[in-house]
Amino acid sequence: MKVRVGVGMGPLDGDPSNFAGLVDDLDGLGFDSLWLPEVLTAPTLDPLTSLAFAAAHNPRLKLGTTMLLPGRNVLRVAKQLATLDRLSSGRLLVTFVPGLAQNPESAAVGVPAKEKGPRMDEVLPVLRRLWAGETVDHHGPAGEWEGVTLAPLPTQDPLEFWLGGMVPAALERCGRFADGWLPSACTPAEVAAGKIVIDEAAAAVGRSISPEHFGVSLAYAPGPLDASLSAALGRARKGVDPTTVVPAGLDSLRGFLEAFLEVGFSKFVVRPLARPESWRAELEALAAAVGDLQT
Repeated sequence: MKVRVGVGMGPLDGDPSNFAGLVDDLDGLGFDSLWLPEVLTAPTLDPLTSLAFAAAHNPRLKLGTTMLLPGRNVLRVAKQLATLDRLSSGRLLVTFVPGLAQNPESAAVGVPAKEKGPRMDEVLPVLRRLWAGETVDHHGPAGEWEGVTLAPLPTQDPLEFWLGGMVPAALERCGRFADGWLPSACTPAEVAAGKIVIDEAAAAVGRSISPEHFGVSLAYAPGPLDASLSAALGRARKGVDPTTVVPAGLDSLRGFLEAFLEVGFSKFVVRPLARPESWRAELEALAAAVGDLQT
């Protein structure tokens, strides 16, 4: 089993030299990948633009994003991701998400909450066919066209996509359509149970997902969780004790990763909950704490 650790980054200042330095630090310290989220209403960089910058700056680091899918023009997103994968020589990692359920972010996506899941069900098979080079006709809420063939195609064949989510519909969707699963704010017991549901859903439609393609996106706190942070996490996952899904400190983070490894999850995106005073110092400490888990 190949163990890989990538680093997720939230708010950044957008200074090009600082961002280039982060990219080089991640590569130099041995991390597998850079991950940028897509949150329209947060002070975060646009992931596709920023990953294109990172790809041009550094020829080795893998480039990951948790990317909003509902509300996008399916042909445009197919071409954008195929282009980024091609220009980065096949280094793109994509996890599609429906977006946060809370406003103002949920409203900003432009698709009613109850339609986000069905829109993903509609679009995911279309993306698969476009990236395979098929000539595609489509008639649905996500778009109307006939006889479209995408070119140039991605370097990766196929260009894989993963999904997140813990609710039953998200697990079923992952089994039916995705190449991997990257949930967040969860426990080892929860992901082990979720994997069973995903594998069963995949088998029901004649598919299988590689056991190497199960991972976790894991936020960690620099120290004990304060009241405001605990409250925010509680709103994100109602009824869940934040201390069971968010490690406090790097020693605790390592313990969490080891617990996920024990249930067969081997790909990780770790991210500090608060922006560090020094990203370089944070990455050095993070590499010292968990870097040796990579194989």
